[in-house]
Amino acid sequence: MTRGIQIVAVGVLLSACGGGEKAEEPLPSAAAKLQLRSPAFRDGGTIPKRHTCEGRDLSPPLSWSGMPRRTRQLALLVEDPDADRFVHWTVLEIPGGGTRLQEGRVPPGAMETENSFGKRGWTGPCPPDGDRPHRYVFALYATDADLGLGADSSPDEVRARLAGHSLARGTLTARFGR
Repeated sequence: MTRGIQIVAVGVLLSACGGGEKAEEPLPSAAAKLQLRSPAFRDGGTIPKRHTCEGRDLSPPLSWSGMPRRTRQLALLVEDPDADRFVHWTVLEIPGGGTRLQEGRVPPGAMETENSFGKRGWTGPCPPDGDRPHRYVFALYATDADLGLGADSSPDEVRARLAGHSLARGTLTARFGR
């Protein structure tokens, strides 16, 4: 293969992977715990194909409980730690009084930032063929303030702001492989 063709091939592969950023920082911790669940899969279970690149690629339904009284807003981060903290979804400004996200939807007023595919919104699991199943961590945070972030915020900007304002966190981890 000539050098010119190699360069074009690498460019095509990189554009297919998306232009968004991965997170450099780990998910922030929080003092209290929330209970985060999904009727689509159990903690430690397998994400159904419906919510992945092999299905309809719809965000899964989620529900939670145990919100601290001072909760102002919620933030949801979904990442693949087996792909160097590849971000699949970030939803900010979820109203603090809510208790669930419906499949394929975000509540009115919520804001989605760019994921590692370079898109705003949910992009489901799609690990490389032949890889062992990857883990997908859904982390929901209750915050004591509006985070003051925009839709163009980077994954690390979101994590830094959450580190200073998180009252509680709940996690749900599931796997998917192809």
